[in-house]
Amino acid sequence: MAKIIPAIQFLPKLEQLPLIITGPILRHVQTNAVTVWLALKKPDTVTLRVFETESGNGAKLAKPILQSQQQTIALGKNLHILAITALPIADAVLTPGQVYAYDLYFQAAGLNLDQAINSGQESGQENWRISYFAHQLPTFSLPPQDLNQLRMVHGSCRKPHGGGRDTLSCLDNLIQDAASLANQRPHQLFMTGDQIYGDDVADPMLWLCQGISQLLLGWSEELPLEYGSILNHELPPGKRTEIARIEAGMTAMLGGKEDKAKSHLFSFGEYAAAYLIAWSPVLIPKSIPNGVSLGLSRKQLKVWQSEIEGMASFFQGLDMVRRALANISVYTICDDHDISDDWYLNREWCDRVLGKPLGKRTIQNGLLSYAIFQAWGNTPHHFTPGSEGAKLLQLASQWLGSQGQDLQAKAECDRYLGIPNNDPRTKLPQYQSDQDVLILAREQEAIPWHYTVMGASHEVIVLDTRTWRGYPIAKSKLEPPMLLSPFAFKQQLQQPLSNKPKHIQATVVVLPTNLVALGIIDRIQQYELSRDRVFSNDVGDSWNFHDTAFITLLLNLCQKRDRVIILSGDIHYSCAVRIVHQNHQTHETSVIVQLTSSAIKNSELATRVIHTKLKSLLPEPTQHWLGWSNLKQIKLPRLKWWGKQPQQHTNPDWQYRIEWIKRQPTQAMPWRERGITKSPANLGQRIWDSIVTLLWRNPWLQEGKEVVGRNNLSLVRFNWSGTKQVIQDTYWHPPWQETATVKSSYEVLLEDYLKRQDR
Repeated sequence: MAKIIPAIQFLPKLEQLPLIITGPILRHVQTNAVTVWLALKKPDTVTLRVFETESGNGAKLAKPILQSQQQTIALGKNLHILAITALPIADAVLTPGQVYAYDLYFQAAGLNLDQAINSGQESGQENWRISYFAHQLPTFSLPPQDLNQLRMVHGSCRKPHGGGRDTLSCLDNLIQDAASLANQRPHQLFMTGDQIYGDDVADPMLWLCQGISQLLLGWSEELPLEYGSILNHELPPGKRTEIARIEAGMTAMLGGKEDKAKSHLFSFGEYAAAYLIAWSPVLIPKSIPNGVSLGLSRKQLKVWQSEIEGMASFFQGLDMVRRALANISVYTICDDHDISDDWYLNREWCDRVLGKPLGKRTIQNGLLSYAIFQAWGNTPHHFTPGSEGAKLLQLASQWLGSQGQDLQAKAECDRYLGIPNNDPRTKLPQYQSDQDVLILAREQEAIPWHYTVMGASHEVIVLDTRTWRGYPIAKSKLEPPMLLSPFAFKQQLQQPLSNKPKHIQATVVVLPTNLVALGIIDRIQQYELSRDRVFSNDVGDSWNFHDTAFITLLLNLCQKRDRVIILSGDIHYSCAVRIVHQNHQTHETSVIVQLTSSAIKNSELATRVIHTKLKSLLPEPTQHWLGWSNLKQIKLPRLKWWGKQPQQHTNPDWQYRIEWIKRQPTQAMPWRERGITKSPANLGQRIWDSIVTLLWRNPWLQEGKEVVGRNNLSLVRFNWSGTKQVIQDTYWHPPWQETATVKSSYEVLLEDYLKRQDR
């Protein structure tokens, strides 16, 4: 590749940027505290006020009831971050059934929220809008007491240049349709992993990230290599595969997937820029230059143009995404791509990456950016003055303020990020024992990424299945781990489940990795594991690859709750699965429903195929399992009318069955997404498009029965009157009309329907 022209030459000038470059994003909300996250181009002291609205419908402001003031944290010369939490004025509290509004005041700039959003703009430029009301302030409502009115949204895997249209903008439509109705608008958004992609980055995206990093931080990070160092800007887009493999030990490019690491993120500034781009259009140039004008070689032009086209809908809907994130309480958890593909997958990966200077630095940068851009808003109480989070923010500011020269401050960040020290003899990461498995060693001060959210009638338990894995001791380093170690089970699941308040009617558990996946995926992964090829298909990232972990999770849930809803993502399709568990000693029945929504933007040919009626020819069979108290289980073979009959197993302690739920026929939504302008096709292309439409894009073929394999976002609601039921409405763009939106619903009973038939 010829030397590429830096992106900073195409970015908006700093003086033309508004004070707020990303945000505001509404984060953790409870009755007596509201947290808002934002990124500014200048330091400031910010005041957050939360207002009641007249008649509780959001249209007209009433008195302020929560308020707080806080100083931003400097991450760069022109990047200042804040997650501010408003607290009650005179013991006021928020209540369900009301629409509230919030405003921000910037003391140094002398601006309110609307002014700060639209400051620095050129004359005649259209204003940014983040409100659904005339007062131009964001609004929100608390989860209601009546479960029939609760609205939760979830999704995962949003890759900017991934296949298909970005569906996160659907959230904007959902909120707008019911903005004035406190009990009908969406109340919570759970992003279940891969909010950004540290690997599999498009060349234009890395180009932008490098430019934004230079603009906001004002310096280039010196990255450590095995022998020497290299400045971040000296590693251009499209040319990072070998350094990612050799110097960082990354695995994204293994299995013939070299392009997955050609523009891998390494520096903190690149990770930070990826977040700023993911949630706001402010830093995006009016147009991305074509490859010719940037000095790209002929070989790279086709790749560049293809990736730009893939990013088109991502950029086009960012203003809608920004508005939506300001008007709903947002919660997140990391999965692997937030850092890099296969992050902490197994011991081999940990040793391979953490044992290399650049590998460890990349993990440090990725996890530090996660802490600041995601975790701070999830658990603001971990970042209050004097806390571990506050110390981390101070150390990060100190390291970044030294332009990367204060390596002691950088190393000290590891204590709070939970990154292990390396053994001075072997240069490999240190582990410690947790019963019969190994876990990455961490300091007691490490900030936990798991957390619990309590609503008026429901609880949400968000699990960290990345940094608390239990790795087998005596087996191969490639062996799949427990996704939660024994201590992690106790801390993350057993303790939150130990006490159920009387007002809690529904329990929701967020699993970034799936409990149950399609049979074909399991078979492929088992085959890959038998050949020690675990990195090409994420072998070990499913719960059912480790019987002990799977059974422990199942029993923990079923012993403490009779109904559990699991929200998961990761696998690039949407589905609903019901697990009915029966305890043979107590004769009690528990129902677990796994609701999966993925990808927000990353559909693939394989998922689009299983989306269609073709998959209906081979539906997922119901599975029956028997288990014993020694954490052993067996799968019963399907009954046959020929050959050997299944073996009889006596005295099981429990049993369960797994059922895949059929999705309902699609319903058209009244929304119209913005179209993407394409060059007129020639006659041959138009004829071909017509044939494809008839054979592949027609609605009949696309009405599959089990999964939604196109980009999707899902809303979860409940029917709690009489028979208990959970419903997942999955929104996606149909191929027969890509600017339209349709909804496929999964309706799942939260009880054993076989028992109902026996009554």
